[in-house]
Amino acid sequence: MSPSWWRSVKPKKRSSRQGSPQASPLPPVAPPPPASTPPQKSPASLQDRLWNQAYDELKSSESEIVKAYEKFLLTELQDGCSGTITAKNQIEVDSEKRWHQMQRLTQAGLQRTEKSASVKQKISNGMQIISPVKAVMEKAVQAAPQAAIAWVGVSFAFEILANPLTEPGINRDGISYVMLTMDWYWNLVDLLLDEKSAGPALEGLRGQLEKHIVQLYQKLLLYQMKSVCLYHRNLVAVFFRDVVKLDDWTGQLDDIKAAEGHVKSVSKQYNSEKMHKHLLDMAAIAMLQYEQLQGITSAIQDLARLQEETRHNQADKDCLKDLLQTDPRHDKTRIQDTKGGLLRDSYSWILDHPDFQLWRKEAQSRLLWIRGDPGKGKTMLVCGIIDELEKDPANKLSYFFCQATERSLDNATAVLRGLIYSLAAQYPRLISYVRDEHDSGGKQRFEGLNAWEVMSKVLETMLLDPILDGVLLIIDALDECGVDRPKLLNFIARVSSSSRANWIVSSRNWPDIEETLDSTTQKVAIRLELNEKSVSGAVHTYIQYKVDKLAALKSYDDVTRNTVQNYLIDNSNGTFLWVALVCQELASDKVRKWHTLNVIKKFPPGLESLYGRMIDHISDSNDADLCKEILATVSVIYRPVTLQELMCIMQSPTQFDNDLQFLEEIVRSCGSFLTLREGTVYFVHQSAKDFLLDEANKAFNQILPFGIAQQHHTIFLRSLEELSRKLRRDIYGLCVPGVDIEDVSPPDPDPLAPLKYSCIHWVDHLKDSNSVEATICGDMQITHTFLKYKYLYWLEALSLLRSMSQAVLAVQKLETLLASEGTQQLFELVRDACRFVLSHRSVVESYPLQIYMTALVFSPTGSLVRQNFQAEAPTWISVMPDIEANWSACLQTLEGHSDDVTSVAFSSDGQRLASGSDDHTVKVWDTATGACLQTFEGHSSRVTSVAFSSDGQRLASGSGDYTVKVWDTATGACLQTFKGHSDYVRSVAFSSDGQRFASGSDDHTVKVWDTATGACLQTFEGHSSRVTSVAFSSDGQRLASGSNDYTVKVWDTATGACLQTFKGHSDYVRSVAFSSDVQRLASGSDDRTVKVWDTATGACLQTLKGHGSWVRSVAFSSDGQRLASGSNDYTVKVWDTATGECLQTFETETVITQISFDTRNDACLSTNIGTLSLGPSVTATSSPEASSRKPFIHGYGIGFDRTWIVKDGKRFLWLPTDYRPVESDVAGSRVALGCSSGRVLWVKLLDV
Repeated sequence: MSPSWWRSVKPKKRSSRQGSPQASPLPPVAPPPPASTPPQKSPASLQDRLWNQAYDELKSSESEIVKAYEKFLLTELQDGCSGTITAKNQIEVDSEKRWHQMQRLTQAGLQRTEKSASVKQKISNGMQIISPVKAVMEKAVQAAPQAAIAWVGVSFAFEILANPLTEPGINRDGISYVMLTMDWYWNLVDLLLDEKSAGPALEGLRGQLEKHIVQLYQKLLLYQMKSVCLYHRNLVAVFFRDVVKLDDWTGQLDDIKAAEGHVKSVSKQYNSEKMHKHLLDMAAIAMLQYEQLQGITSAIQDLARLQEETRHNQADKDCLKDLLQTDPRHDKTRIQDTKGGLLRDSYSWILDHPDFQLWRKEAQSRLLWIRGDPGKGKTMLVCGIIDELEKDPANKLSYFFCQATERSLDNATAVLRGLIYSLAAQYPRLISYVRDEHDSGGKQRFEGLNAWEVMSKVLETMLLDPILDGVLLIIDALDECGVDRPKLLNFIARVSSSSRANWIVSSRNWPDIEETLDSTTQKVAIRLELNEKSVSGAVHTYIQYKVDKLAALKSYDDVTRNTVQNYLIDNSNGTFLWVALVCQELASDKVRKWHTLNVIKKFPPGLESLYGRMIDHISDSNDADLCKEILATVSVIYRPVTLQELMCIMQSPTQFDNDLQFLEEIVRSCGSFLTLREGTVYFVHQSAKDFLLDEANKAFNQILPFGIAQQHHTIFLRSLEELSRKLRRDIYGLCVPGVDIEDVSPPDPDPLAPLKYSCIHWVDHLKDSNSVEATICGDMQITHTFLKYKYLYWLEALSLLRSMSQAVLAVQKLETLLASEGTQQLFELVRDACRFVLSHRSVVESYPLQIYMTALVFSPTGSLVRQNFQAEAPTWISVMPDIEANWSACLQTLEGHSDDVTSVAFSSDGQRLASGSDDHTVKVWDTATGACLQTFEGHSSRVTSVAFSSDGQRLASGSGDYTVKVWDTATGACLQTFKGHSDYVRSVAFSSDGQRFASGSDDHTVKVWDTATGACLQTFEGHSSRVTSVAFSSDGQRLASGSNDYTVKVWDTATGACLQTFKGHSDYVRSVAFSSDVQRLASGSDDRTVKVWDTATGACLQTLKGHGSWVRSVAFSSDGQRLASGSNDYTVKVWDTATGECLQTFETETVITQISFDTRNDACLSTNIGTLSLGPSVTATSSPEASSRKPFIHGYGIGFDRTWIVKDGKRFLWLPTDYRPVESDVAGSRVALGCSSGRVLWVKLLDV
C-alpha cells in the first residue's frame, strides 16, 4: 500500500556527509525548520487543543467505539497502578484532567510492547522499525504532555506490529501506514503557525485548514481505537462485540487518505513553500520506513506460513492416526489368509453375471447387494471383486469387512470410520473434512455416544467432494454389524440414492436387511441361492483345490483322492465353509492316511449337522471339560482374546499352570469351531458361534449348562481376581512422574498383556451377568474392595493401554448399574470415582503417573478416592494446596467453539442447550452427558442470537451475515435459510405455534417468515434505526417491535400493516411484551421509563417512572394486572398496570436482562439471576409509597460481576477467570455459561 500523496515525493539521494548507511538501518527523522521569528502561539498548546477537540467530538459521533476504547484504557490504567497510586474508575471527561491519564497510558503501551517482544525474539527486526517512531512519540509527549491523547493508540498499536503472526482480522498495513506517518500528522500544527501565512486576509482559509486537520485527527484516532479494541477484544467484548465490523478496513483507510488530501489542498493555498517542502521531506522518510517495515513483515509472515504448513501437516498426521481403528486393507489380507487364500476361479463367475454387468454399466444402478446363506462364499466373492476393480487405477475404492467376533468391526460407527480412513489415507486432501471435527474435540469425536453422528456427517460431506465422483464403497457382511445396523442400513439406502457414490454390500438373507434395501429403487441384487449352478461350479473348483493340497500333504493314492473329492462334491450343497471345515479335519495329524475313507463318511452334509457332529466328537474326547470351558468362554466375550488373556478369564487356569503351549493344544482340539492366528483365538466363522449360542441346539446345554449370564458372572469374578492380584503402582517401572504416554514402550514381557481384556471389560461382564439375589451381595463386596484398593492402579493400566475412554465408560456403566443394585456406600464410592476420572482424564491420558500426583493433589479433600489413596499422594509437597472439600457443580465443560460464545439458550425441557458463537457456528449440547449433539455450520459471520421453538424441534439462529437459519435439532439439517435482511440480525422469536418466525435487524426492518417453506411472509418497514426487540402476541396475530428510533410499532402479521406506532420514549427501546389478552403492550427504554400502551387505540395508558437507568426487560403477569421491569439501576419494580403505582421495588446485585412471571405461580418472577418471590404484599391495594426492599430471590442465577453463580440471591459457586461468562442462561437448576474462550459450560445444581 502506498499513500497517494507519497507517490509524487522522491527522497533525495543521501550525501556522504550524512554518514554511512550501515551506521543506522533507518534515516533519522528530520527536525522542523527553525522559525525566523517566534511563533505567535505555542505548538504544544495548539496540539493539545486540536487533538483533544478531535477526541471529544469523536465521543459524540462514535460513542460506542470510544466507550469500548476507554474500557480497555481503564483496564490498563488500573492494572498499571502501583500501591501509592489510585486509578480512577473512568477516563476523565475534562481534557485538563485527562492528560495525566493519557501520559501514563502511553508508557503502559510501550511496556506492553517491550514485554511482548522479549518473548518473541524472531521479530526483533520489526522492533528496529518501531524504534524511530517510539523516539518521536517520547519526544512529542515530553514536549506537549497535554496532547498525549494522540499517542495512546499508537503506543498500544506497537504490540500489534510486534506480534504479526496472530489476529488475522487486523489490517497491519493500515496500522503501519498510520503509525509511520504520525510524525507528519503531529507536525501539521506547524501549518497553522507559519508566520508567512499570518494576516486577516487568510484568517478564513486558516480556519478551514484547522477544521480539516481536526477531521483528519478524528479519523486517525478512530482507526487507532478500532485496531486496539479489535486486538484486545476479549477485554472489551461486552461493549465492543457489535461495534466494529471486520470488513471495512479499506474504506476507513480511504477516509484517512481523503482527509489527508483535503489538508494538503488547503495547505497549498495557506502555507509557504518552505513549510510545504518540510512536510514533504517528512513524508519521504515515513515512506522509506514503511517500505522497510513491509519487507520485514513479509519475511516474518513467510516464516509463519512455513511453520503453519508444518504444523498443519503434523495435525493431518495426528488426525489420521486418531481416526485409525482398523485398516480394512489389512483386514482383507487377514481374512484371505485365514480362509486359505483367494482362488480366482471361485469368484470369477460373478464378474460376468448379467446383474453385475448391469450394475457396472447402468448409471442409475448405484447399489449392488450380494446376498446368501452362511458359508456360501460371500466374503471371498467380495475380496475377488475388490481385486478385480483395483486392477484399474481409475477406480476409487474404499471397503470394510464387518466381523461380529471383533468389537472394533461389529458396529455401524466402525464401518463408516473405516471407510473414511481408507479414503483419507488414499486422498490426503480429504483429511480436511475429518479435521473439521478432530480439531474441535480430538480423538473423542470419533468415539462415544455421538460418534455415529460425527462419522455419518463427515462421510456424507466427504462424498460431495468432486475427487470422489463415482467412488466405490464396499461393505461385507452387514449381518455381522450387530450394533446400530438399522442406522447403517438407512444411511446406505439414503446416500446411495442421493450421492455420486456406488455401493457393493453383502449379507445373509435377513428380513431387516431385506426390508431396508428393498426400499432402494437403484438397487441390483444377486441372490446366491438363485445362482446355484454358478456357486456350485465355484465350490467344485474350490474342492479340487483343497483335495489337491490334501493329497500332497497325506500322500493320497488315486482311489483315496477321488473318493474324498466325490464325497465333498456330493455333500457340500454349494457351501464353501462346509468344504473348508471337513478338509481341516482331514488334514489333522490325528487322521491317518489309511483312516481317511472311514473318517470322511462320518461328516454329515449341511453346516448344522456338521457342527453337531463336532460337538459330539469333543464330548467324547479326553479333554472334553477343558474344551467345553474354552468354548463357553469365547462364546460370550466381546472380542477375540489372546491365549494369555484367555488363561486369565478361564475358570480353571490352574490346570494349565501358565503353560500357554498346553492351552494352545486344547484350543486346537476344539476343531471346527476355533482357529488360532498370531496367538489370538477366533471362531472359524460367525455361524459356528451362532450354533453354540442357539438354545434350540443340544450343544447349548452341553457348553453353557448354567446359561449365558452365569458364564458372564464367571468371567467377571476371574477378571477382578486377576486384576486385584497383579495390578500395582507404576507397573511398567517408569519412575518419572511426568513421563509422556507417547514416550512409553511396554516392557518385555508386558505385565499388562494378560490383563488387557479384563481391564477393559470386567464391568461389561458384571452388567451382563444379571446377578441373582444370592450373588449380588458378594459381587458388590468384591467390587467395593477392588475400587477401594485398586482403582488408581486400574486407571493407570488403562492409560498405559491407551484406553482411558473405556475407563470413563466403564465407571459410568457401573454408576448406572449400582443406582438400582448395591449398597449406598458402594454407590457413593462409584459416584466419586466417576467424578474423579471425568476431572482428571485428560492429564492421566497423556501422563499416566500423574494419577498419583495432580489427580490426587487437586481432587477435593472430601473425595473418597483421594482419601482411600492418601498414602499414594506425593510426599514431597510439604504444604498441600487449599482445595475445596467437595466436587464442584460443573459436571461438564462444553468445548468446541473456536471463538467467543455470543448467545446461549436452553430448550423448554432443559435437556438441550444451544450456543451461538463468533466462529460462525451454532452447537446443540446434551445437558445430561455434555455431548455435542449437533454443530450447525452455514453462517458466514458471527451468530448473534439463538432461540428454540416451543416444542424444541427447531432452532433459529440470527447472524451478522444478515440471515436467519432454522435448523432441525434432531438431524442437524438446515431447514431454511431466511435471506432478506441487509444488516445484522439482532433479535429472533417464534410464534407460539412455531409456524412463523420473526427477526429484527440493524437494517431497520422486521421480517416474518414461514418456518416450513422459508418464505418471507411479511417485511415490516418503518423504523428508522436498529430493531432491538421483537415479540409475538399470544394469538400470533400481531407482532411488536422496539427500536433505537425511540418507537414501538405493532404490526398485523397477516397483512403486514403497521397498526400502531407508539411514540413517547426519548431514548432506545430495549424490550417489548404483550399482555396475555393482547390489549396492552409494555415497552422498556433507555429513557428510564416503562410505558403501557393500548394496542387498539395507540394511547399511552401509563408511563411508569422510577428507574434510575435503562430499562432492559419487561413482562406482564398472566392476569395482566401487574407488570415487572428490570433495569440497569440494579432494581426490579412491580407495577399496578391500572393505576401506574409501583407496588414493590427489589434491589438486586446485577442487572436484570431477562424477566417473566412464573407460568405456574404469578407470585414469582423468573429472571437471569434466579426466581424472585414477590410475596403476598404485592396487591392492588399496596401503598404508592411502596418501600424498596431486598427481594427474596429463590433459585439460581449469575451474580452482578459474573464471578459467582448465586443461589437464593447469595453467592454460591465461584467461577474462575476462565469460566466467567460473556453470555448466560438459567433454566431452573441448570445454568449455561458462554465464555470468551469459545467454551460453553453447563452446570447442573441441586434442585431448589
